[in-house]
Amino acid sequence: MANPIANGMPATDLTEVTWRKSSRSGAVGNCVEVARLNNGEIAVRNSRFPDGPALVYTKAEIAAFVAGAKDGEFDDIAG
Repeated sequence: MANPIANGMPATDLTEVTWRKSSRSGAVGNCVEVARLNNGEIAVRNSRFPDGPALVYTKAEIAAFVAGAKDGEFDDIAG
């Protein structure tokens, strides 16, 4: 039986997903990658450590984060 999807699980255990990253990612892959899971949730991993842990979020959580990023709420941490 496959392991259940859970926060912090090894990203390598998510075998039925397609990881993607922003086209704004740097040449050395310094970005996060996201993947849509079959249950509708979204997994996130660090592209520098693709075998490391994956964090799993609901669509509503990701939508709230993206909306905040678009509104500039996190600009202070990226500067």
